[in-house]
Amino acid sequence: MQRIKAEPRRLGPHFPEVSSFAPYGSDVKLSTCKMATLHRQNAAGRRKVQVSYVIRDEVEKYNRNGVNALQLDPALNRLFTAGRDSIIRIWSVNQHKDPYIASMEHHTDWVNDIVLCCNGKTLISASSDTTVKVWNAHKGFCMSTLRTHKDYVKALAYAKDKELVASAGLDRQIFLWDVNTLTALTASNNTVTTSSLSGNKDSIYSLAMNQMGTVIVSGSTEKSECVLLQVLRVWDPRTCAKLMKLKGHTDNVKSLLLNRDGTQCLSGSSDGTIRLWSLGQQRCIATYRVHDEGVWALQVNEAFTHVYSGGRDRKIYCTDLRNPDLRVLICEEKAPVLKMELDRSADPPTALWVSTTKSTVNKWSLKGIHNFRASGDYDNDCTAPLTPLCTQPEQVVTGGASIIQCHILNDKRHILTKDTNNNIAYWDVLKACKGEDLGKMEFDEEIKKRFKMVYVPNWFSVDLKTGMLTITLDESDCFAAWVSAKDAGFSSPDGSDPKLNLGGLLLQALLEYWPRTHINPMDEETEMNHMNGEHESRIQKGNGYFHVPPHTPVIFGEAGGRTLFRLLCRDSGGETESMLLNETVPQWVIDITVDKNMPKFNKIPFYLQPHSSSGAKTLKKDRLSASDMLQVRKVMEHVYEKIINLDNESQTGASANNDKPSEQKEEEDVAVLAEEKIELLCQDQVLDPNMDLRTVKHFIWKSGGDLTLHYRQKST
Repeated sequence: MQRIKAEPRRLGPHFPEVSSFAPYGSDVKLSTCKMATLHRQNAAGRRKVQVSYVIRDEVEKYNRNGVNALQLDPALNRLFTAGRDSIIRIWSVNQHKDPYIASMEHHTDWVNDIVLCCNGKTLISASSDTTVKVWNAHKGFCMSTLRTHKDYVKALAYAKDKELVASAGLDRQIFLWDVNTLTALTASNNTVTTSSLSGNKDSIYSLAMNQMGTVIVSGSTEKSECVLLQVLRVWDPRTCAKLMKLKGHTDNVKSLLLNRDGTQCLSGSSDGTIRLWSLGQQRCIATYRVHDEGVWALQVNEAFTHVYSGGRDRKIYCTDLRNPDLRVLICEEKAPVLKMELDRSADPPTALWVSTTKSTVNKWSLKGIHNFRASGDYDNDCTAPLTPLCTQPEQVVTGGASIIQCHILNDKRHILTKDTNNNIAYWDVLKACKGEDLGKMEFDEEIKKRFKMVYVPNWFSVDLKTGMLTITLDESDCFAAWVSAKDAGFSSPDGSDPKLNLGGLLLQALLEYWPRTHINPMDEETEMNHMNGEHESRIQKGNGYFHVPPHTPVIFGEAGGRTLFRLLCRDSGGETESMLLNETVPQWVIDITVDKNMPKFNKIPFYLQPHSSSGAKTLKKDRLSASDMLQVRKVMEHVYEKIINLDNESQTGASANNDKPSEQKEEEDVAVLAEEKIELLCQDQVLDPNMDLRTVKHFIWKSGGDLTLHYRQKST
């Protein structure tokens, strides 16, 4: 038995008012002990903390990137879909034109499975973000987060008679949860006792429990003499004792079903077969070779006599378990089938909901199949092609496009993307928004068209796993990119052209609403005056150049690990959110957002020598250093003023004219004369004065060691 602390979530009673993206543990007064523990974990630096954010619309009404799980509530005529975009959505099955009701958003990675419990009042979800979450299904908010798993949670199983749920995943663990206990969690009473089923040797991909809660079965792999075996393991959840191990499949077991009393089990595998197992006899009693490719989804009727199957070959069959040669091809989907859900509002079932690797969910009628059964007019020739019973779905929940390809442009600010509809879009990473929809065009051609000979260091990474742009900032390279305000398209009030750090500005924009970032460092007296309402001018929100949309979700997580905290930008001003941010935000982010300590400029070493064609003697090879943003023009001015001009003065003597121009005019004259008189070269290529040193090194030098530049006077 294991005791863990869940993280409850309490929101307002009105469903439409629930915030789209809620922070982990938000609106909960964490105990001092828990806060101290979090603080110690961060301070210990067990794992580096990254900051991520998602560029998306305020309301994401359409599934993206495939739907992994379905649940139907026939009493309220609601369909729940769980997607690879991390969002659980609720749909009205009575509304064909606009079925969307609301989104349930709290996960930060794929939602792999969901189950409806307590007669549709509670929904449990399992995600690749390593958490299991408990939701109020009627009002649509997350009530608590269970963090027992240490890796992706792939599958759930539900015993309706006992209100018992099991969860399993890639950490090889199976945990049992009493649903009534989970729904009773509060901020003060949030300790949950869970049982663990031991004996797994590898990752678990599928799970089933019978309705009575007496048997649980898992599908996983097992290594034996360098060979991977596919194994079904069977437990008694009442005693947590392992009962048996069943072998037979040759590839991942993707779907499992148990009959009501737990005496028989159906399994669907990527090896293309469906197997029927007798748990009493501890063996496979029938193998059904219905599909051409892997079987990923199964549903069975209440009597356990007919199995509905779908998978990689996109076909959905109904097979009579008593006579394996009798089968009906119900329909053909346009993408591999991930999940199916029978409409059990009538017996026999009248419809089947199907989700695929595409984002559309279809409802297929089963009414005609009963005529087949009654007449016995099955197709019993398993080699002949079957005619689908249905050619068009009865109802469609339309999905949205997901991003499948992206290219970061050289300015390291804009991204070109291509989605599943072959539409190209242009995105602004700094402002966290879409800049332009470009429509259908050649992706590679658009990349070439927007190429600029400019080099800015990498300072963020992009993930397309959810079908949307997720941008991640890491301490190691977040502050690598400096640009001039003018080059970035930002105007300064005083007309100057300051150097801006892209990562620093973005972090300040993401935490613009966090009160702790609003006050610059002050002495005690000034801070006291501020608290009394004075010195309001000292309060600066954001970065003064741009904002990100308030609905942008921000995620703090361990590098390659679990999510620590997630919230909307606009919610960081809340009391609880501010408190949790105080304990979660890493020091490298605080330095920039709270203390306003911008990072140091990047330096680039280089050598400056006369070109061989100039006839000048090679100088002593002094190693110079400058900001990597320094323009070639400035180096040319240095050569003209400090090298060429000094040589000329030593030959002709100093000028006798004492009427010296102003300092500004003198600088302008030097700049003009330098470009008229001097050429700067790298690898014998004449350099554009507008280039900066990092661009020269990246695109022209292309060699190891320090950059070497050569100069020569232009021929008259």
